Amino acid sequence: MSVEREPLHRTPAEIAEDEEFFRWYGDWAPLDPAGLADFMAGFSRPWWIVGGWSIEAFTGVPREHEDIDLSILACDLDAFREHVGEEWNLWSNHGGTLRPFNDRHPEVLDVHSQVWVRRSAADPWVIDLPITPDRAGLWTSKRDPDHVAPLGDVTWAAEDGLRYLRPEITLLYKAVLHRPKDDRDLAMTWPLLGAEQQAWLREAVGRLYPGHDWVGLLA
Repeated sequence: MSVEREPLHRTPAEIAEDEEFFRWYGDWAPLDPAGLADFMAGFSRPWWIVGGWSIEAFTGVPREHEDIDLSILACDLDAFREHVGEEWNLWSNHGGTLRPFNDRHPEVLDVHSQVWVRRSAADPWVIDLPITPDRAGLWTSKRDPDHVAPLGDVTWAAEDGLRYLRPEITLLYKAVLHRPKDDRDLAMTWPLLGAEQQAWLREAVGRLYPGHDWVGLLA
């Protein structure tokens, strides 16, 4: 049974940016969490979902998604490449520069960037993989490098059996982007957070982004 999803609100600038993206890089036909679980079946290292799908898993309120964001630790990139094998093409993306992530180029352009996944040049992208830097196997925040933690402290397991980034951490990542969908995700998520989660997000946004519009909303 299909789920009715809240449409994304996108500004004219976002629409123009998307059209430019498709012109240069090609279309997206992203997997959903169930499809991603099938894709990752047999992968022996930790993986989890970040971004808008992690907000939906927490709130239970469906909305439209432009992609799906999978994350793994940087130390597990080789294991991911081995898992994917020859069936899919991996591309390292850093600042708009794309390079194959394969035997010829076995290192990504930057561990703070992304890996995109598609079957071939004639097929759409299906997964966006924002890489998570790690310190000796510990999760490390891209927004706050001093935030280093065991993966179990920053992710949670939903009823679908998949792991998702904790919602307050997802919102901190979204704060810097501050798009209409990020404001929407904050509005949906904030009332559902516990007092400690709210306090953590309030402190982190105020410290990392003083003067941000969300500071007043989180007061």
